[in-house]
Amino acid sequence: MAGTRREFIGAGVGAAAAVGLGAAFWDDLFGAAGSASGRGGGPVGAYGPRGPANEHGLRLPEGFRSRLVARGGQRVEGTGYRWHAASDGMAAFPADEGGWILVSNSETFDGGASALRFDAGGELRDAYRILDGTTQNCSGGGTPWGTWLSCEEVQGGLVWECDPSGRRRALSRPAMGTFKHEAAAVDPAGSRIYLTEDLMDGCLYRFTPARWRDLGEGMLEVASVDGAGAVSWARVPDPAARLRPTRRQVSGSTPFKRAEGIWHDDGVVYLATTGDHRVHAYDIAAERIDVVYDGLGSGSTPLLRVDQLTANSAGEVFVCEDIATDEIDIGLIDRRGRVSTFLSATGPDHVGSELTGASFDPSGSRLYIASQRAFGRHGAPGPGAIYEISGPFRGSRAFHETAQSA
Repeated sequence: MAGTRREFIGAGVGAAAAVGLGAAFWDDLFGAAGSASGRGGGPVGAYGPRGPANEHGLRLPEGFRSRLVARGGQRVEGTGYRWHAASDGMAAFPADEGGWILVSNSETFDGGASALRFDAGGELRDAYRILDGTTQNCSGGGTPWGTWLSCEEVQGGLVWECDPSGRRRALSRPAMGTFKHEAAAVDPAGSRIYLTEDLMDGCLYRFTPARWRDLGEGMLEVASVDGAGAVSWARVPDPAARLRPTRRQVSGSTPFKRAEGIWHDDGVVYLATTGDHRVHAYDIAAERIDVVYDGLGSGSTPLLRVDQLTANSAGEVFVCEDIATDEIDIGLIDRRGRVSTFLSATGPDHVGSELTGASFDPSGSRLYIASQRAFGRHGAPGPGAIYEISGPFRGSRAFHETAQSA
């Protein structure tokens, strides 16, 4: 397994993030089963207790603050661009002169993806479209060569490779399969991409390009898992699914109960399955998968309906919950295996919404999240909004500055 450093590969517009959760994190987690308390009575979070709801309806730990950076259906401040509705999967890419670009999918029938460009000081400088002509774009993933893989979460959906700068036309990648795509995670060392399928009988896939970095051609495989956790892979005969769905083409392929969020860390692929409240870890070299978090494995249930996930350079995992209640949370699993709530969205602006797209900026001091259906009224879903959470996240410059001044 890898260390705990989060490194950005490449430079300039389009450099992508390779996140490290760290071996020590999971070693501690395996030894900490049952250490977390139940919802509402769990341990104090790794950053301390949440405060009262702020002006954005967000409950944050002390030292953290939020700002609204985009709201569905409204023009982004300082630009003429009207932001899309139902923001979902996101990723931040370093840009020239210390700035960065945040890309965001739109999980609507109109679909597509948009981008926000920030300067080195964190000020918004531009907003624009990077993908059109698609539908129900849910999550995705960044590549080491600086592109965004936007996934269509519909039967017959495709993966679309997008340029975060918007300078190049987005390209469909049918060789990566035609199915209800959720998310993608790139393994640079193995030259493969792992893909999830958001169905109760959906599968885990991997795609091996015929030529690395060119996703136009390659081999799509599906995973089969035996009772001991050993994983084997078989080629999907017809990735285009002309006669049969990809998940039903290989006898013995293993269903995962709504495989959603997926993340790669130097030889280990982590995925969250919403339907059974679990986080799994696939060791690529050992070809073995294990459950490393089970939300219903004991009487304690600090994280339920685990969905999209991300990690910071200190090896802390931030997990979005796919639960539409009066209070919706992002949970945190720290390096000691303790599970707690990092933040909550509450109040009328977030009723019936869910939190999606958790993603850090290049400095690690800003976490971007979307409240996908925020600002709904009279029981109807709202257009959603994106928030920036800034503060002393461990591993960031802000954390070191806070520690030195303490």
